[in-house]
Amino acid sequence: MLHSLVTGASRGIGRAIAVALSARGDRVAVHYGQDRSAAEETLALLHGEGHVLVEGDVSDPATAERIVDDVLHAFGRIDVLVNNAALAPNPSTSHPVATVDYATWHRTWERMVQVDLQAPANLSFLVARSLIERGLPGAIVNVGSRGAFRGEPEFPAYGAAKAGLHAMGQSLAVALAPHGIAVTSVAPGFVGTDRQQEKLSGPTGDGIRDQSPFGRVATPEEVADAVVYLSAPGSQWASGTILDLNGASHLRT
Repeated sequence: MLHSLVTGASRGIGRAIAVALSARGDRVAVHYGQDRSAAEETLALLHGEGHVLVEGDVSDPATAERIVDDVLHAFGRIDVLVNNAALAPNPSTSHPVATVDYATWHRTWERMVQVDLQAPANLSFLVARSLIERGLPGAIVNVGSRGAFRGEPEFPAYGAAKAGLHAMGQSLAVALAPHGIAVTSVAPGFVGTDRQQEKLSGPTGDGIRDQSPFGRVATPEEVADAVVYLSAPGSQWASGTILDLNGASHLRT
């Protein structure tokens, strides 16, 4: 049995990942930032028993350390870390360079880098060190973004933080391989989570779906399936990869 920590698992992609890992037989620590009721809904959907909730702002280094300690206390080990928690693009985080004021620009960059890059870096360090100290193999999977490659003109901090997340994952893949720890990333395009349904059902919906030649967006479960594969012990040889999950809406060369 694997023991997994999924950050930002109260809804959306994180919830789908937690459910999929539990279906594999994992014991799952469901992390949430503030919405305990939503996290409890995720917990109720999980297969099997022995799962736990953990709360806190992962961008705070001391809180990140406490979260990992809480999971280690509950499980005794963390075999799989999924860095999913992120500050996503939305109207409140939009910061196009031509129109936003400097104070908003600076504030948004600082917060997005803290949540989307620094927090996964800290959690990866803490979980990797716990595995190294115990002499155990493991897996870290980062949930990145297509925007790291295609660009995010209205959310440049998001695109940059996700690009940094991909690069960090590849650096750690090399550094942690001698310890039997695989590090990978997934790079989803647009995903049809509950929070995106209003946008998908509105006037921009067809344009979003038409980004992919399949004429649709991804489901959270499709991202979760990829994470299940990459976090499995048999997928260690995929370490260092960044897996595109965008329905051919953006092709890297």
